[in-house]
Formats: sequence, C-alpha cells, structure tokens
Amino acid sequence: MCIRDSTKIDETKIDRLANLAVNTGLSLKPGQDLLITSPVEALPLVRRIVVHAYKAGANLVTPLFSDPEITLARYENAPDASFDKAASWLYNGMGEAFDNNTARLAIVGDDPMLLEHQDPGKIGRSNKALSNASKPARERITTFTINWNIVAWPGKAWACRVFPELSAEEAQKSLAEAIFAASRVNNANPHEMWKKHNENLKQKSSWLNSMDFDFLHYKGPGTDLKVGLAKNHEWMGGASKSQNGIICNPNIPSEEVFTTPHCLKVDGHVSSTKPLSHQGSLIEGIRVEFKEGKIINAKADKGEKVFNKVLDSDEGARRLGEVALVPDSSPISQSNILFYNTLFDENAACHIALGQCYSKCFKNFESLTNDDIKSFGGNSSMIHIDWMIGSKDINIDGIKENKIIPVFRNGEWVN
Repeated sequence: MCIRDSTKIDETKIDRLANLAVNTGLSLKPGQDLLITSPVEALPLVRRIVVHAYKAGANLVTPLFSDPEITLARYENAPDASFDKAASWLYNGMGEAFDNNTARLAIVGDDPMLLEHQDPGKIGRSNKALSNASKPARERITTFTINWNIVAWPGKAWACRVFPELSAEEAQKSLAEAIFAASRVNNANPHEMWKKHNENLKQKSSWLNSMDFDFLHYKGPGTDLKVGLAKNHEWMGGASKSQNGIICNPNIPSEEVFTTPHCLKVDGHVSSTKPLSHQGSLIEGIRVEFKEGKIINAKADKGEKVFNKVLDSDEGARRLGEVALVPDSSPISQSNILFYNTLFDENAACHIALGQCYSKCFKNFESLTNDDIKSFGGNSSMIHIDWMIGSKDINIDGIKENKIIPVFRNGEWVN
C-alpha cells in the first residue's frame, strides 16, 4: 500500500505556474513551436507546460533536459581539452529555430553551488566556451527576436541551500511555496494579478522615460557610483513586445524596471548586497571600482578567482550592459529569503549587469544596427550577468543637465 507523501508539491499550483508561463509569460500563439530547457528534476512542471502549450495551439514542443550528475561527471572524468569545447551545433540550431519564430522557455532549478568543489580554471574555460558557442541563440534573446520566458522549479539540492535547517523534503516544499508566492500563482487568477502588476511597472518606467536622465548616482554602504545612461535609452519593465509582435513577460517573477547604461560613462565604486550564483559557483562580497566605464579593480570575499575569470571573458565583460531598479519593499525582498538564484535575488534589490546590453532598451530599437547601438553607448559581450547592489540603505539620484532629482530614498521609490 502506498503512503501519501505529506510534502508533495501542490499540483494545482504547479499547473497554475505552467499555465501562467505559457499564456502570460510567453503569450504563446497558435502555430508557434516551443523550445524548453529544463533540469530533469523539473519534469512535473515541463509536462504541464507541454499540455498548456498544445492547448494554446503550439505546433511542436521540444524539451531539452540537463542533469547535475552528468554535469559533474564531465568535471570529474573528462580530458582537459573538453573544457574548451561547447556544442555550437546545438546553439546554431536554436538560433535557426528562433529565426523561424520558435518561442523559448527556460526553467531554472539546479543546485546553485553544484560546482563549488571543482577547478575554477576549468569552470572559467567551460563558461567561456559556452558563451562563445551560444551567441547565435543569446543574440536572439537579447534583441527580443522572439517571445521568451524563464520560470523556476524547486530542485531539492537548491532547496537545501536555501533552507539548510530543514529536511530535503520539507526544504523543497518550502521553496516551492516561495516560488509560487513570488510568481503570483497563490491566487486563483494569476493572469489578472500579473496584468495589474505590469500596469504598476509600466507607470514606473513611463516616469523614468519622461525624465530622460543623463546619469544615475547610487550612494550607500560601500557604494558611490555614477552611471551614465545610453543615448536614446528607454526604460522597460514587466511585459515587453518582442520583434515578432508578441507581448511577453520574460521573467516570472519580475519586480524590476531596467534600461541600458552607457558603457563608457560609469565611475566610482560599488559593493554587492547579495551573493551571486554563477554557473554552479557562489561569489560573495563583490567590490569593484569603475573608471570611464571599465572595472579596473575587482575583489570578492568568496569566489574571487571565478569572478575574475568572468571579467576576462572578453572586452565587454568589465563594462555594464544593464541597470535595474527594484524597491526594498518588493515581495521577494520582504520574504527575507536568500534564493541563491539571480531570477529571484535580482528582484529583491536594485542590480547591475556586466556584459551584453539589451538592444530592446533603445527608442525605435527595431531600426537600429549594431553600430548604432555602439555609438549610443550600448555594450557588447558574450556574457550578461546580473548582481545585486540595492538594499534599504541605498539612495539614488537622477541627474539631468546638472539638475538632481531623487529617485530612491532608503531603498524605496520617491515617485
């Protein structure tokens, strides 16, 4: 006789999240194909996404799965030359699929510290090879060629990092409930909840666009940073219109409004306020100094070697590609949960991103060439890595023609 598992993840909320990902996250349209990448552990969510995708009219849904033990098997057994290789054929195929209007859905849920005991040199080389190989797919995402979305699954190993005091089963259940709450699927009609949330984010981005600031000046503990904003930049948040005409919500959850900084006009110093989980490594206590847009000095309390490998990925890796504003009162911040996952932690605090800019964050971006974006101050890189610099102690001023206008005070919107 089977014994009912009291820690089983709520199937109703799994289904709501799947429905939300397809119909609000992607706004999948009849006739579209869908490519899904996911940890194998997230199969229950993938199965429900596939059901809702076909109900929405998808022609073909193709899932690709990853597995942590297979990842570790490479680091523990592969020849040294393996770490300079990546499956370029796979990402070339993805790029071709996106050019043919295939939608993209990514599920995150792996152990954020999977590689903490592996060789940082191998991790850096592998990440660089992957970044180079994945360029055809990544460029279609950063230019919003197609509708795309990211959601999360509560992997057990991840859950145990977030809730180390609990059993694996209870930790997974707790992480699942935190994901459902942040994704707004605790409500019977999450689509309506997201409609209202998108309206609020739109109000913030519209105000920032009306102000058309030249610079943002951040001040807080360990931070005094002046960030120039790119010429013709545009603030965005929540739902976005992709180049195929479909309005999607790229991130579930999302609490940010964001834009493109000028990659040559960043000066000062800044400290991280939350750990950065990157490709299985945890980087804590980041402190960097910028001069004329470029990081000239970088330190970290933990994971410094990995962080410096990231900065050496290419010329654009030491420059900013995104600035994002998130109030300390955001639901994710107020949960007081450190997720060790950028999708969640970036929505608990203001953050910046190293590397590639979003060409979508320019006025009339559809008509811009790469040379136009570069001339406006947009950054180019094989990486795009967000890390958190906000807290209840951060103050931000907007600067326009030497006029100083408060934007954030004590971690909250002024307007």
